[in-house]
Amino acid sequence: MKSGYHVPDGNEALRDDIPAIVELIERTALWVHPDTFRALPVWAPHTARGMPLYNAAWTNPATNTRRSTGIKSDKFEGNVAAIKALTGALGVSNPKPKHWTVCHIWGYDDPSFSARSGVVQDPKYFSCVANMIWLPTALKGFTDVLPEIKAMLRTCSFYLYGWACEHHSVAADADEIRSGYIPAHYPEAWPSPKRPSIRPANTAPYSEKVMREIAKRKRTIANCLEDAELTHYPREMVRQVLEFWKIDLGAGVQQ
Repeated sequence: MKSGYHVPDGNEALRDDIPAIVELIERTALWVHPDTFRALPVWAPHTARGMPLYNAAWTNPATNTRRSTGIKSDKFEGNVAAIKALTGALGVSNPKPKHWTVCHIWGYDDPSFSARSGVVQDPKYFSCVANMIWLPTALKGFTDVLPEIKAMLRTCSFYLYGWACEHHSVAADADEIRSGYIPAHYPEAWPSPKRPSIRPANTAPYSEKVMREIAKRKRTIANCLEDAELTHYPREMVRQVLEFWKIDLGAGVQQ
C-alpha cells in the first residue's frame, strides 16, 4: 500500500478561486483602445517569437557573447517587440514600470509549456495589439495555464475588437467564442452580446500620443520596405502581414 501526501493538480486547487482571480485581472489589466487596433492592428510585422534578430542595419545577425567563455551565439526574438508594440499602443509615458508583464491572449494552450505556440510564432499575431494585455507580473501565470481565464480574455477581446484569432491551432476555441458562448464568471463590466458598447475599466485612450506612435510605426515600416540596403529585412513576410490585416501604410501619416 502506497503512503504519502497526495498533491492535487494545481489548476484544480485553484478552480474554486477563479472568481477571485478574475476580479484581480478585471481590476488591473490594461487594454488597448479598439480605435488603436483598427488604426494599426500589428505593430511589428517583421518578427515573431523565436525569429532571428539582426543589427539595426539588418546586415548581420545579432549575437550574445558569454562572458565566461567568449563564445558568441545568435539572438532570437523573445517578447521584446511585443512589449514595445503594446506600450506604444497603450501610449504609456513610462514604458518600463516595475512588475508589469505583457500577456498574449491567444498564445500558449499547453499548461506544461512542452509544445511551442504557433500563434506567437506567427508574425500576423505576435505583435497584434488585440492579442495582448498588460498585467501585474504576479498574475501572468493565470493567463497561461488556466483555460477558464484564457477563455474570458479571448471573449473580451472578441467583443472589444471584433476579432478572434484565425490561426488553425486555435480554430475550435475561436469558433466557440464567435458563436456567442460566454464563459462562467465572465465579468459584468466587460463587453458581451448584451453589452457590446462597454469597455474594460482600464482601456487606454486613443490619444494624440498613440496616434503619433502609429504614424511613426507606419513610416518606419514603409521606409524599411523601400530601403534595399537592409539586406535581411523580411520584405515579403511583412507585405503578407500587411495584406492580411489590410493595413494602409499611408493612411493617417503626414509626410
